[in-house]
Amino acid sequence: MIYLNALPQRVSEHWSVSAIIDTALCVGAGGSSGSLADKPIVRNAQGQLLIPGSQIKGRLRHECEKLARALGWQIFYAPIATELCPNEGQVCSEFREIYQVSGYKGYHCVVSQIFGDPILPSRIIVDDFTCVTPKDELLEVLRPGVTINRRRRTAEENKLYLLETSPANAQLEFKGDIYLQSPFQSHSPDLAKPLIFAALRRIYALGGSKSTGLGWLHWENLPTLSSDDAIWSSLDAKQYLANHQVSVGGAA
Repeated sequence: MIYLNALPQRVSEHWSVSAIIDTALCVGAGGSSGSLADKPIVRNAQGQLLIPGSQIKGRLRHECEKLARALGWQIFYAPIATELCPNEGQVCSEFREIYQVSGYKGYHCVVSQIFGDPILPSRIIVDDFTCVTPKDELLEVLRPGVTINRRRRTAEENKLYLLETSPANAQLEFKGDIYLQSPFQSHSPDLAKPLIFAALRRIYALGGSKSTGLGWLHWENLPTLSSDDAIWSSLDAKQYLANHQVSVGGAA
């Protein structure tokens, strides 16, 4: 039996962030009822438009992986479980010690220590971002499309579809919170804040049909770190390894 009051309570901090949609948004899924659209936009029980937190979290991880890899860290690729849980031979020797986490077997890169992997739980929780504009003030917008046969370069027969989007150029505001729990016991530097803050600034669009101009956005109330924060000195992998006397090819 699991006693909820006996579970460890990890300290967390959170940031309230707003996404302003500059064009129109198309975040939906097929199979929903109550609309003529083949892909209705996602709503909550109150009928408000929302962007699922899972979609924002996925984009955040993708951007964090790119940033960390560019900074010289060995990153294990998501979402392939076998690659997220590498054996000793798959981990570069200079990272073997600092990628170990107390209480968890295996190796976990700096991104897995933030977003989790099949062994390690995630430190970050992203809420669904909800549109602050009331349901009654938003009209249903349907955008027709047709499937193109790329080999014949013609429209397919009986392949007309309808997408539901938010109103175009309405500057709709979606608000949500991002929570970050305290780091695990590890020799790795805690790069969560700088990576997450930088990754948010690299997300320019969400949802489907981005190539046709849907889902483009900008952020407001993004958190920042002061320029004298000590974590900046740990971002570069080579500099971090040198400062901790770990040489390429093996621990010192």
